[in-house]
Amino acid sequence: MTTLDTAPPAAPAAADVRARTARAWHTLRSSRTALVGLAVVGVHVLLALLAPLLTSYDPIANDPSHVLLGPSWEHWAGTDQYGRDVLARVLYGGRYALGVSVVATVLAVALGTVIGCAAALRGGWFDDVLGRVLDAVLAVPSILALLVVVTALGTGSAVIVCAVAVVFVPQVVRVVRGAALAVVPADYVTAARARGEGTWPILRREVLPNIADVVGVEFAMRASWVVLLISSLSFLGFGADPPTPDWGLMVAENRTAITVVPMASLAPIIALATLVVGLNLAADGLSKAWGVDRIREGS
Repeated sequence: MTTLDTAPPAAPAAADVRARTARAWHTLRSSRTALVGLAVVGVHVLLALLAPLLTSYDPIANDPSHVLLGPSWEHWAGTDQYGRDVLARVLYGGRYALGVSVVATVLAVALGTVIGCAAALRGGWFDDVLGRVLDAVLAVPSILALLVVVTALGTGSAVIVCAVAVVFVPQVVRVVRGAALAVVPADYVTAARARGEGTWPILRREVLPNIADVVGVEFAMRASWVVLLISSLSFLGFGADPPTPDWGLMVAENRTAITVVPMASLAPIIALATLVVGLNLAADGLSKAWGVDRIREGS
């Protein structure tokens, strides 16, 4: 029996992976910034899920007899120009913002991760061509690209999700590719290639587990941008269709009456700002806790 009959190790042992996971959670718990950010995001998620229990008002039902009312015991944040309860619309608006943003971010990060890892593994002409395409796409401002897409395809949640995902995929690809390039030369990746494994098995078993921290930080950071971008589209009239409870749409509808019922505009602004701040704190805290250098990775 020769040593050639013994297969080389394919990847880090399961114990090493568990040890890395334990260290990651330990450092996460020690990061106050990450915990505060995750707590803020958690509060938003909880309020969105409990919206039907926290308010008895219909967020889209007009009530002409209660138009432009200030805060009171009946309407804690007042009503808007259509008599709709502002607090109810803010709570249900969190459902729309979180739902659409999470789906769009998951799609963008998933596609960007697969493409970025494939580019790092394959290299050669594929990597060169992809790099030139990404440079061309990234030269177009995100909001302008989104406006072009929604103008051509129309509005609606599905269109917005796909448009946002496509716009952010190139940015995710650059970050993930930079992280994967540091893993590709590792011995276990070389051994997997020597055994004749394909690109997808190597990506799934050898590369992705070793860049999971980068992908996690990227998800948190991109989520904050996606929330802002979707609200900006709604504010400009290209996002959610009335009477959908959406924070950007609420600001657009009530900005002309801000001196009469300021809470109708300020409430969604505060909700949007706190969610974005929470996501940014979570991303920064995770980056520091897990030692992810986003500048070095190409962000």
